[in-house]
Amino acid sequence: MTTRLKQFGTYLWSYFSDKKYLAAFVGGFALLAISIFVNFYAGTYATEKASNPVTDIILSNIRVYDVDEIFIYGPVVLWCFVALLGLYDLRKGPFILKSIALFVIIRSVFISLTHIGPFPTHIALDPTSMINDFSFGGDLFFSAHTGLPFLMALLFWDDKLLRWIFIAAAVLFGVVVLMAHLHYSIDVLSAFFITFSIFTIAKYFFPRDWRLFQGDKKALER
Repeated sequence: MTTRLKQFGTYLWSYFSDKKYLAAFVGGFALLAISIFVNFYAGTYATEKASNPVTDIILSNIRVYDVDEIFIYGPVVLWCFVALLGLYDLRKGPFILKSIALFVIIRSVFISLTHIGPFPTHIALDPTSMINDFSFGGDLFFSAHTGLPFLMALLFWDDKLLRWIFIAAAVLFGVVVLMAHLHYSIDVLSAFFITFSIFTIAKYFFPRDWRLFQGDKKALER
């Protein structure tokens, strides 16, 4: 165990002692923090301005299902898994952080534009749950539960196992939010298309981090 800890410490030091990598990693965390700040105010604004709900081809034809545990804890498990992947290969960390941050910022813009109210029937989430720090009720378009796992699928596309794990998670969470009546069907369906655009934009904005993610150890030197 001691030998493994030393090896892990050496592994961490080999990256974080590199000033360029450290700058890229810290920059990713800073951008993610900014995105969460923006998301909070965008979600609060959208919820305050929410108007009447609308009918939906799926929600109007299915009853509400009590799937709050999957809705709340499913993403927690997913992001713990992503964090472990990032620790396992630190080259992937900066681009993961920055692409997620870009996703959150772009989604914040979308939810600020149109203020459709939540569907009349939906599950009631535990008010003490941590999910309420990230979801506000009126922040509907587009679904982060669906889009973020799909974003990870696009990032890890070359790894067939991870690709299908994340695609399965995106589909599962999409089904869950519809069963719970917490998102409209357009929120879920559009997430796949918008997320692909965000992934493309992230590669354009952060080309060195993307090359590092793909395994180019000298990407940050260029």
